[in-house]
Amino acid sequence: MSVLGSAVIFLAATVIAVPIFKKFKLGVILGYLVAGLVIGPQVMNWVNDPVTILHFAELGVVLLLFVIGLELQPEKLWRMRNQILFTGGGQLLFSALVIALILHFVLAFSLVISLVVGLSLALSSTAFAVQLMTEHRILKSPPGQQGFSILLMQDLAVIPILLLVENLSTSSGHSTPAWWVSVLAIVAVLAVGRYLTNPFLRLVSKYGSEEVMTAAALLIVIATAIGMQEAGLSMGMGAFVAGMLLANSSFRHQLETEIEPFKGLLLGLFFIAIGMNLDLSLLVSKPLFILSASLILVLIKTGIIFSILKMAKQRNTDAMRVGLMLSQGGEFAFVVMAQASGNGLLSLNISSEVTLIVGISMALTAPLVILHSLWFTSKNCPAVYDTADELSEPAVLIAGFGRFGQVTGRILAANNIPFTALDKDAEHIEFVKQFGNKVFYGDACRLDLLEAAGIDHAKIILVAVDDEEDTLKIAELVKEHYPEVKVIARARNRFTAVKLYNLGINTNVREVFAGGLEAANMLLQAYGLSDAEAKNLIDIFAAHDKQLLESTMMQNMDFDELLAISKKGRLELQNLFEEDKQNLE
Repeated sequence: MSVLGSAVIFLAATVIAVPIFKKFKLGVILGYLVAGLVIGPQVMNWVNDPVTILHFAELGVVLLLFVIGLELQPEKLWRMRNQILFTGGGQLLFSALVIALILHFVLAFSLVISLVVGLSLALSSTAFAVQLMTEHRILKSPPGQQGFSILLMQDLAVIPILLLVENLSTSSGHSTPAWWVSVLAIVAVLAVGRYLTNPFLRLVSKYGSEEVMTAAALLIVIATAIGMQEAGLSMGMGAFVAGMLLANSSFRHQLETEIEPFKGLLLGLFFIAIGMNLDLSLLVSKPLFILSASLILVLIKTGIIFSILKMAKQRNTDAMRVGLMLSQGGEFAFVVMAQASGNGLLSLNISSEVTLIVGISMALTAPLVILHSLWFTSKNCPAVYDTADELSEPAVLIAGFGRFGQVTGRILAANNIPFTALDKDAEHIEFVKQFGNKVFYGDACRLDLLEAAGIDHAKIILVAVDDEEDTLKIAELVKEHYPEVKVIARARNRFTAVKLYNLGINTNVREVFAGGLEAANMLLQAYGLSDAEAKNLIDIFAAHDKQLLESTMMQNMDFDELLAISKKGRLELQNLFEEDKQNLE
C-alpha cells in the first residue's frame, strides 16, 4: 500500500477509535492501541509493516521526553524534592523489586532479565495517569500531587533505565563509541543549551516567521537527539536534556506549543504501532498466564502506591484512587522492551509477552478507576480536592510587554505580586527576569499559547499589546474560552474602547488619555491658573468625556455618527466651561 493510503488508514482509525474510548472514559491511549490492533497484521492486515512504522513513531517518544524536560524547572524539582525522592523513588524501587523477585523465583528468569523487566513494569503511563487524574479532578489535590511526584520520578528514571539496558546488552548491532565520546556529547549539549540556544531563538523570533520558529523547535529536538545517538547514548536522553536546559527559557511555552501537534500525532502513531505489534497469538496460546500477569501487575502496583500514600498520611479512598490510576504499565515499557530485544538482551518472545501485559493492564486501569469512583459516590466518600489552587501559577497575566505593559509589570514586581508576561518581542521581556517573574516569548493571539502561559490559572489579564486588531482578538479569545477571567485592555483611542465594550469589556484604559489630562493640568498651571482652577477644568472635561463615551457605547454608533456626536459634545463642553467660569466669577 502507498504511503498516502497508509496515512488515510491511520487517520481513519484514530478518528473512529479515540473518540469512542474517550467517550466511555477508557483512555485515549487504549483507543490508539486498539486501533493499531485492528488495522495491523493480527486482525485486518490493512497495514503490514508495523516494525518500520514503530521505528519512525519512536520520534513521538523523543518529543514527549523533550516536553517532559521543559516542565522540569529546577525550582519545581527542588520544591518537590522530598515527594519525588521518597514517594516516587519508593514506588519505583519497591515495585521493581517485587516484580523482579517474582520473575526470578517463580518464573525462573535470570537476574538480569528479571531486573530489566521489573524496572520496565514499575513504570506507569504518564500520559494515561495524568489524563485520568485530570478527568477525576484530583491532579491538584494533595494525593494527586503525590501521584504526580511518582510519575515525575519515573520520567526521570527512564533515561538511566535505557542506559542500563544499553550497558547490559551483549550483542548490540553496532559498535559502541568510546566512553569519552559520550561524555563530550553531554558536555557539548550542555554548553550549546546554556550559551547558544537562547540567542539562536531570539534571532529566529526577530527575523523569522511562525513557520521558521516551528522548524527551529523541531531542529533543536531532532539535532540533539541524533547527536546523542551518534555518541552512543539514546535519542530520548538527548531530547530530555535539551528540554531541561530550556525549562527556564523565555521561549519555553513557545517551544512546547510548536512541538505539541507533532508530539501528539507521532505519539498517537507510536501507540498505534504498538497495537499493531501486539501478538494476539500469545493471548490465545497463554490466556491464563497473560491475563493473570496483567491483573497481578495492577494489584502489585496499586498495593505499593496505596501503602506509600498511606505512609504520607493520605486517606484510604484517595490513596486507593491514585494507586489505581497509576497501576498500569507505561509507554516507556514499550521503548525499553524494544531496545532490550533489539540489542539481544531479551528474547523476542519475552518482549512480546511484556508488551501485551502492559497493553492489557492499560485496558484494566480505566474500568477499575470508574468502578472505584462509582463505589464511593455515597455520602461517606471523602471530598475530592478539585478546588485547590495551583499555587505555583501567578494569578496575573500580561499580554504584551512593551512600554505600556512594563509599567504594570514593574509595579507588580516591586510589590512582590507574581505575574506571567507574554510578548512577541523577546527583547522586551529579558530585563524583568531578574525579579523572578515568569516571562515568555509568544503571540498572545494564539489560544494554545495563552493556555501554556497559564490563562486557566489566571484571575486577571492585562491586554497591553500595541496593535488594535491583536487587542480585540485576545480579548475575544479570553471572553469566549475563559469568561471568568477579568480582562483589562489597553485601548488606543475611543473607537477601540467602543469595540471592546461591544465584546463585553468595559474595563479599558485609553493609553494617552490619562497622560493627556496630566499634561493639560501642567499647562494650565503654567499659563497662570491656580492648582484648584486647573484641577476643576480637568475634572469637568474628564467627566464630560466619560459621559460622552458611555453614550456612544450604549447607542452602538458607526463612525459617522461618532463624528457627529463628537462635534455636539464639544459644544456641550464649551457651555459647561462657560457656566463654570460664570459661577467662579
